[in-house]
Amino acid sequence: MDLKELFLAATFGAVMLSAAMLGAWWIQRRTGNTGWIDVIWSFSVGGVSVLAAITPLRPDTSLTLRQVAVACLVGVWSARLGWHILMRTRAVGDDPRYRKMIEGWGEGADRHMLRNLQIQAGVGLLLCTAVMLAARNPSPGLRVQDLLGGVILLAGIVGEMVADHQLRRHRERLGSGAVCSTGLWRLTRHPNYFFEWTCWCAYPIIAIDLGGGNPIGWFALTAPLCMYWLLNSVSGIPPLEEHMVRTRGEAYRAYQRRTKAFFPFLQDKVRDER
Repeated sequence: MDLKELFLAATFGAVMLSAAMLGAWWIQRRTGNTGWIDVIWSFSVGGVSVLAAITPLRPDTSLTLRQVAVACLVGVWSARLGWHILMRTRAVGDDPRYRKMIEGWGEGADRHMLRNLQIQAGVGLLLCTAVMLAARNPSPGLRVQDLLGGVILLAGIVGEMVADHQLRRHRERLGSGAVCSTGLWRLTRHPNYFFEWTCWCAYPIIAIDLGGGNPIGWFALTAPLCMYWLLNSVSGIPPLEEHMVRTRGEAYRAYQRRTKAFFPFLQDKVRDER
């Protein structure tokens, strides 16, 4: 894969993702339910990524086993996450993170939301590009690296599923107002975000050739870096924690004091004495 092919594929992906998030903006505006935003983002990033992985860039090329494997992996990720958020949106409705943003923007909310969702389309493009670079690594056959990447991605998906299941069971037992601090939620305040980030660590492992045979593959490192920034600094932890403190009060502040926000292996063992 050369830079010209990468540019053309990225341009096509940018148009598709931009259109999808424009649709998300219109739907949330018409329905008043911002939960649809992440549903559409998950399915659109997954769909564009699958196309990026398997669509021939030259008429004389055929699919490789690596392309098929990567397409399957990102397809499973997208289907699982998109379906989970879809069910949550149908059951719960509006996403409090986006609703708080809209309230803060005031009269300019429509304009700011449109810009925000186009930025999300840009983030999605970086992620899709990483998937494409992984799928089109020219190394012959499947390497141990590829298998390792697949294991990491599947482990991330399973971790997210377990975290979501534990949170759902906790809310069924104690109600939605109780702070979940058991299971994976004892190790990190956001295990679902941590395992989502873990999924995107897989693609650089598959894309990079340590022997120097695929120098463009190093660009796939932007996927975990971008996802870490998005989850920790933009639309993930900051607005969610603000909402949790506002609605759960001291119970969540105590949880913050005794539990790390993201990386479970940096867990603070100091107990909250208050």
